[in-house]
This record gives sequence, C-alpha cells and structure tokens, in this order.
Amino acid sequence: MSTNVLRTADGWWVVRDARAVRIDTEAVTTAGLLTDRDAVREAAASGATGTPVADLVALSPVTTPCRVVAQMVNYRSHARDSGFTGEIPPTFFRKASGSVGGPHAAVVRPSHVRFLDYEIELGLVMGNPLPVGTVVEERDLPSYVAGLVITNDVSARDVQLTKTQFYESKSYPGFTPTGPYLALLEPEDFAHLPDLRLKLSVNGDPRQDRTLADMIVRPAQALTLLARFQALDPGDLLLTGTPGGTALKAPPKAVEKIGSLLPPAAKWKAFFKSQARNPHYLHAGDLMIATIATPDGRIDLGEQRTPVTDAT
Repeated sequence: MSTNVLRTADGWWVVRDARAVRIDTEAVTTAGLLTDRDAVREAAASGATGTPVADLVALSPVTTPCRVVAQMVNYRSHARDSGFTGEIPPTFFRKASGSVGGPHAAVVRPSHVRFLDYEIELGLVMGNPLPVGTVVEERDLPSYVAGLVITNDVSARDVQLTKTQFYESKSYPGFTPTGPYLALLEPEDFAHLPDLRLKLSVNGDPRQDRTLADMIVRPAQALTLLARFQALDPGDLLLTGTPGGTALKAPPKAVEKIGSLLPPAAKWKAFFKSQARNPHYLHAGDLMIATIATPDGRIDLGEQRTPVTDAT
C-alpha cells in the first residue's frame, strides 16, 4: 500500500486520512527523505494522533534544484487534439526546476502572455540513479521510481508556438505546480498504475479526464528511451504527458491548409485571432483543481487547488 508524504516549511509528514504525523528525519530534500524510508515507516506506524492536514500549508514534495524532464504528446487523446496522425516519435523536453511550485500556490500569468494553458500530468519521482544506457523493464520500475506526484505543465502557448520554444514557455516561476502528496510506492503498487485516472477542472468545469490506459509510451519504456542520453538521480522528476482536453487544439484541416499558404507572420496573427475567441484559456481568478487516483483509493495523490493571477 502506498504511503502519502507531505512537506511543509517545518518538515515532512505522513498523511493518514485527514491527519498527518511528523516524520522524525533530518532530511531537507526529497532525495534525502528517500534515503530515510525507515523514518517514514515509523511515522506511518505511529500511534500518534497527529495534526489535521487542513492546518498544514503544503509545499511541493519535490524539492529543487532537480532535473525536471517532460514527455511531449504522450496520450492518444492529446495527439488527436493536437492534430497528429500516424506514429508519434517519443519526444522529451526539459523544464527549469525553478518552475516547480507548491500545490496550492498561485500560477502567475506573465504580462506578455495571452494564452495560458493547463496540462495535468502524472509525475514520476526517481528513487535511485538511472545511468545513461539503462534498460528498464516493467518489473524494474520499483528499482528506479520511488513515488508519484500530481503535476501541472502550465504552458504559455503564444510563446511556445511562435518561438517553437518549449523551455521558455513552460519554465516561468510556478509553471509546474506539484503535489500535494508524494505517494511512496511499494513494489506491489506498480501493477495498479494503469488504473490511475487524471482529472482536471477549471472553475468546476471538467476539462481533462483519462486513465493511463490512454498513454502511448508507458513509464518503463519512457525511462529506457530517456536513458539513451540523459541520466537521472534520486529526487528528479519526470512528467509523463497530458491527456486531451487542454485549451489548445489543432485547427480544422481546411483552416490548416489555408494557413499553410500564408506568410508566417500572417499565419500566426490569424491563428491567435481565432484563439482569442477560445474561452478555455486561463485567466486571473480561475481555479484549477487536479486529482490523480485509482478508483479503489489504493493510490491517491490528493487534490491540487491552484488559482491563477496576473503579474502586477
């Protein structure tokens, strides 16, 4: 059974239902906590009453600096929304670790960004080093992945599309809300990953809702492909892609064909003029709520509640 861990400014906590028990550890980083699993187990088995979770201010359970790597177009529903057809090559990109924020901290839209989008993603937190050249089979996942977190790959679409620049468009401070819980997994929990359901709503309006069955490249294969060129260390974070339902969607084929005949400047002007009529982009005052859990609650990563504000 997985164990949910929460981090506050005062330290680390094991979550048991609506209460949390302080972990007796000197660890200040996620990597440090993962080397002190005995302390986590002791807190989980403790008879202490604990503190109401509602009284705690959760920080990201993934501490920084760390590597933050993400998979692009890794759900079939997202591929359809994005206009992809045929086989999609596995693709990775990096995000600045400074983009990692707390699960309830506001996402601040930069003043030059008009089209701010959401992408709920399952985050894998590494528990052991993944050297370059490693081949990861499904049975090997517990040897490398310590746990799971909710992440939101917030994206400035006008920066991403006009500059073809993933790193900038997804790396502004707070553009990777993470948590509230780090679910530390036992080996038997990994068999239940396909049952995880990702849900995200904006102001109560459901936007994304898919299970990992919609995923194209599953975690073991993703780690193998990533390890061809990139090592990972304990505490590093891999975002595994988002399902369909984001604000950004590919234009209809007829519109796309017409757009291809236009000069780049005119094409982007026409595209963003149409996007301005799309009500699903994020605005100041919006509230995103994200959850990831199995139907039986065996793995439940908590509820991420993230407001949106404008830069002042």
